Amino acid sequence: MHKPVVEIDTFIAAPSATVWKAMKGGAMFPGTRIETDWKIGHPITFKGEWQGRSFTDRGEIQTLAEAKELSFTHWSDKDGSGKRPPSYHVVRYELAPSGARTKVTLSQFNEGQDTEVDAKTRVEFEKNWTMMLEGLKQSAEGMH
Repeated sequence: MHKPVVEIDTFIAAPSATVWKAMKGGAMFPGTRIETDWKIGHPITFKGEWQGRSFTDRGEIQTLAEAKELSFTHWSDKDGSGKRPPSYHVVRYELAPSGARTKVTLSQFNEGQDTEVDAKTRVEFEKNWTMMLEGLKQSAEGMH
């Protein structure tokens, strides 16, 4: 895999098993319903509302190692076909114990035709993923 477009770290004051449980409970994308059977190669669907509009995002689970790593393809199903478009993301969450905390690294890779992004788009991605990680942090620390 090539270099990530965005890579963000955060430390969560909870063990990795708790962070993992929060992720699977929907805290990866706060306010979103996640539908999947958590098996590699199987679909994962995200449904929710963003800025007043309902959305459905889709993908497939690529890697899954309990309380260590989760990655999946990700795209917005704008046309309702459920088919992967020519350009899409791969999102990877890596969890690493760090004392009583867990270091979570979120990486986004762009795949397919349009993999280049300008600085403005990169900042937008970073802002959105930082918000997502903050939501995960609050959820996991609230469970701990």
